[in-house]
Amino acid sequence: MGDSRNTDSAPKPSFWKGVKAEFKKISWPDKTKIFKQSVAVICISLVLGFIIMLMDTVLKYGVGLLGM
Repeated sequence: MGDSRNTDSAPKPSFWKGVKAEFKKISWPDKTKIFKQSVAVICISLVLGFIIMLMDTVLKYGVGLLGM
């Protein structure tokens, strides 16, 4: 009961063999899918950047009116 050693354990595989096995399980996307996702990320980033710029300009104008 007090002995916590496990003497029937299987040998542990090396770290890099485990990494290699996990990389084989990955389904990598093709070039067209990567291109479409990249274009989507760039477009969304530009739109959000424009929205943030617009909000910043409106808030700056509003604070400027209060400071008069």
